[in-house]
Amino acid sequence: MVVINCATGTIDEYIPSGSQPWNEARARHLYHRLGFGGNRVQIEAALGQSPAGLVDALIDEAINMPFTNEPEWSNWSFADYGGTEEAFFEQQSQQFIEWILAWVQDMHDKGFREKLALFWHNHFVTRAESYICPSHMFRYHRLLQQYALGNFKTFVSEMGKTPAMLVFLNGVENSLVSPNENYARELYELFTLGQDNNYTQADIEETARALTGWNGYFEYCADIEFLPLLHDSNAKTIFGQTGNWGYDDVVNILFEQRAVEISTYICDKFYRNFVHPDGSEEIVNELAATFRDNDWELAPVFRQLFKSEHFFDEYVIGTLVKNPADFVVGLFKPCNFETNEGLMEISAYLIYGLGQELFNPVDVAGWPGNRTWVNGTTLTGRWQSADIVLGTLFNELPQTLVDFAFSLAGNATDPALVTQKIIDHLVPNGLNTPDAYAVATEVFKWEVPQNYYDLGLWNLNWETAPAQVALLLQHLSRLPEYQLH
Repeated sequence: MVVINCATGTIDEYIPSGSQPWNEARARHLYHRLGFGGNRVQIEAALGQSPAGLVDALIDEAINMPFTNEPEWSNWSFADYGGTEEAFFEQQSQQFIEWILAWVQDMHDKGFREKLALFWHNHFVTRAESYICPSHMFRYHRLLQQYALGNFKTFVSEMGKTPAMLVFLNGVENSLVSPNENYARELYELFTLGQDNNYTQADIEETARALTGWNGYFEYCADIEFLPLLHDSNAKTIFGQTGNWGYDDVVNILFEQRAVEISTYICDKFYRNFVHPDGSEEIVNELAATFRDNDWELAPVFRQLFKSEHFFDEYVIGTLVKNPADFVVGLFKPCNFETNEGLMEISAYLIYGLGQELFNPVDVAGWPGNRTWVNGTTLTGRWQSADIVLGTLFNELPQTLVDFAFSLAGNATDPALVTQKIIDHLVPNGLNTPDAYAVATEVFKWEVPQNYYDLGLWNLNWETAPAQVALLLQHLSRLPEYQLH
């Protein structure tokens, strides 16, 4: 699945015109990239707003959105589990599951912020299998949500001190007597500068020395304290700057001495994850300048990007491969399907089964993403996942299938019209040929005799309608075009 970047739009604000209208396709595009899809009501409401106004509203909503309530175990240490390994591991696994389900529910309910939290999870990677503690997972995840649209410099600073990161990248083992370079290396290579981008092995070694002292891990799953006696207080030279540097100094020197590299690297990741998998140096440089000019605040960068004519360029629509969360949550959101606890459990299980184990990315570099999500094995898994979701909806909530189709086509009696409305809503650039639409229509018509269609007797109130909608969605979920958003 090869997608070439043919977008020519600039970073200037998108102003709808006759050749570039503000239409349903562009509104759906916005909701897919700033969340997990928009339902019919949201798309219709979007067309009554200016694109820039809608972008501001979605970003403001994400900034001001309340957090899910903290679980009772959010600050538990080992002693709170009863003090035995058996009691700990019995409760630990249930707490992990509880919070994964809460996050999947948030993806359904809270759109852009959770899309960003997932992006940052794949940027500032930690693995729960390494740190094990639910309280560490919670604090890490809350940072992802809290700073998703906050200040990136502060985000970097706070992330390096959170227990999940200190354990995962061995910061808790990095001391005066035994320096450990793991976090220092990934701070530059993955989190801020990019691989081999204007730093040296000596910079890594000196940075590791400056980061020593976070070794106060006195009780399993408890907070990790800074111990001055284990901090290297001798002079270090980082990016040509020499002094008795500590943790805060590392962050300050990094952002002062490598501002261009940081802003370009991070904005390129934004572009490739939210716009097009093949980068645009011109657009990235414009965003990077905005990033620096706004003292590392993230919201102005996203506002500029998502308001731009480049973002709304027709050649950007439908160019990103859905990750498992996009695919599974995207089975619900655009269709406004009802959900329940059982469906959330199914969703979390399917996301995991498709290779995106939340809180356990494959390695420190994260999931490779985009085109790597789709191959012979994972594509079959997507088909099966759609079958499970649609089968559950058909058995437990059949009316929600009909309500979705009715929201798009009303009480239409033409199966081809209903089919086209559903395809247009769910497939970014539609199907490639008239024959493909004809095949989809035949799937939708199912076993209803043709004469009922010919005479205009059939409509979505028929008892066959839930099965017909489910069959069409099952068919669409198998198409290459459906894997894109």
